[in-house]
Amino acid sequence: METTSLCRVLSYTKLPGSGLCNSDVRFLSSVPRGRHLARFSRHSSNGFSGFHKPLSETLVVSNSCSKTQNHGVLKGPFLSGDIIQKRILNSQANWSVGVCTLGENVESHHAHATEEKIGVLLLNLGGPETLQDVQPFLYNLFADPDIIRLPRLFKFLQRPLAKLISVLRAPKSKEGYAAIGGGSPLRRLTDEQANAIRMALEAKNVNANVYVGMRYWYPFTEEAIEQVKRERITKLVVLPLYPQFSISTTGSSVRVLHDIFREDAYLSRLPVSVILSWYQRQGYISSMADLIKEELKKFAKPEEVMIFFSAHGVPVSYVEDAGDPYKDQMEECIYLIMQELKARGIANDHTLAYQSRVGPVQWLKPYTDEVLVELGQKGVKSLLAVPISFVSEHIETLEEIDMEYKHLALESGIENWGRVPALGCTSSFITDLADAVVEALPSAKALSASREDIEEPEYDPVRYLIKLFFGSILAFFLLLTPRVVHAFRNHVF
Repeated sequence: METTSLCRVLSYTKLPGSGLCNSDVRFLSSVPRGRHLARFSRHSSNGFSGFHKPLSETLVVSNSCSKTQNHGVLKGPFLSGDIIQKRILNSQANWSVGVCTLGENVESHHAHATEEKIGVLLLNLGGPETLQDVQPFLYNLFADPDIIRLPRLFKFLQRPLAKLISVLRAPKSKEGYAAIGGGSPLRRLTDEQANAIRMALEAKNVNANVYVGMRYWYPFTEEAIEQVKRERITKLVVLPLYPQFSISTTGSSVRVLHDIFREDAYLSRLPVSVILSWYQRQGYISSMADLIKEELKKFAKPEEVMIFFSAHGVPVSYVEDAGDPYKDQMEECIYLIMQELKARGIANDHTLAYQSRVGPVQWLKPYTDEVLVELGQKGVKSLLAVPISFVSEHIETLEEIDMEYKHLALESGIENWGRVPALGCTSSFITDLADAVVEALPSAKALSASREDIEEPEYDPVRYLIKLFFGSILAFFLLLTPRVVHAFRNHVF
């Protein structure tokens, strides 16, 4: 009863010429419930029910499908190209290329509609727009059980812990946001991308309403879905703006969608396709190569520049314990970009590192700050930073890379620094995303799983009370440590 197959209603669909990611059923079906995306239970709503300023009800989620590539055989960013290429080809031979479709292949209540209304939902992280928004934004972030994955014994600590961490981290985070103008530009930039995709779809004779749903700040995903309902959309494509899939990004946002769709009569019959990752698409790869090539031209000796890919990190436990395919997808993504550059006559050295780690747990290595110091010590003089997991400028590019890491690199002996801008509204990139939407439309299916279709964990009141008792004792001692008391005294009372 501890595992549940997320793919009982999975519909595989071949998309001609698509670079959409492959599927790894092992990742989807074998992960213990309560540990990541495959866990759809009462606990899943914790991240939203504790939101500051919530605008819609918390709903439990449905059992549905997910279709994500996991090249589990890739072991590191420095494998030889021949080995990686063979493994990629082997993986692609084993799985059809497609998207996730929410639900069984059943006749939708829209099947006989006289007018089809297409919707595209862009999913993103969100960010505080003012300094006053920083602490509640951080609370929403850390209250997400896909961000801080507590053992079942301590699930009741999710929101108190989120409150504690957000209070402790808010002052430093405010400094970062103040340094880039007092707030995140992510909402404005994502709105611009939404408008650009809408126009690109119109150029392909596809009229669609494009919505933006943020995970941790306005406009929340729940708000976007309410707009989808009001405008009576008859077919929906969900496009997360994360090239690679991770439990903590796309996985968390899709879980919220399952929360909402499962309980709503209209939404549960709405045909939906979810594009879970798109890092393999040729349009994306070519667009990244275009930006890198242009930035290399700005160096006096472009051939000597180290191409430094910096990706957002995730805890190692996500990959090793929960089966998150993020690391493998990231390594393959960089391989594909470098192959594209090689085809253009660019054969620079390159490396990959992971940024933005927080807390005492081990995150994916190597770490960006440590690698920059090592490169300086090894005599690298010219470096081009490439933010590989971001498609819009925000605090992790504008402050962490442009300020913190640039300063560290120059201090470590690197003399020439450059940074590739985020893709933003680059025309080739936007066109490719529009193509992905068009390719995903035929595979949209209705979500029809009922409440009875979902396996619920057995409830043992005695066991629950025992866990609650000992967990409360531990929480009491943790929360009364001098550092915690001092923090709350200074920042709360």
